[in-house]
Amino acid sequence: MTTRIVRISRVSKSYALAGERIAALDGISLEVSQGEALAITGPSGSGKTTMLNLVGGLDRATAGEIEVAGRNVAALDADQLAAYRREIVGFVFQAFRLLPYLTALENVALALLLAGVPRRDAAARARAGLDRVGLAARAGHKPSQLSAGEQQRVAVARAIANRPALLLADEATGNLDEAAARALLDLFAELRERDGLTLLIATHNTEVAARCDREIRLRGGRVVEAATR
Repeated sequence: MTTRIVRISRVSKSYALAGERIAALDGISLEVSQGEALAITGPSGSGKTTMLNLVGGLDRATAGEIEVAGRNVAALDADQLAAYRREIVGFVFQAFRLLPYLTALENVALALLLAGVPRRDAAARARAGLDRVGLAARAGHKPSQLSAGEQQRVAVARAIANRPALLLADEATGNLDEAAARALLDLFAELRERDGLTLLIATHNTEVAARCDREIRLRGGRVVEAATR
């Protein structure tokens, strides 16, 4: 029996623009099972990033309900949302967002320190995270000394350092060459198999979508197509 980790029910998100209400998402409903990889595709402006931001607690829905790992995201206050983002979800973006003056190890450890992990434990867990993504030997290197693929792996190590149940990836392969992109997808597959990690990935890349269990295509904030691999 599969365990549901994400439930999105009739979720809408709209913004005010020049006196008009613009719908970024319009009544989206879907469920995601633990360990599943779901690709969210569609043209720019279709609502992909908005969906990830709502699930990740970076933004709030205008209407509807979002439940992740048993938590009603819409009902969480600011402090609870911060804890939710530390404990339940990890984020990987197209831009690596690494601090250039810190080493790979320090970039990963910083995320743990900000989450309240003691310094010694943070360093040990950061080393373990880099080892999990195959970068233990590059722990002392700064971002400028790493390839784009290696920088993205550091970003993944940072995202999984707190052992999240759900990983949200927004165009995570967008700044990578073909070989590095495939290596990142292999890494995601390993993390899912080994740790039961659930993955939601917004992407324009058809190969990325093909590597996922399921794909939903958005247009105008609505699901216009769904496919299971």
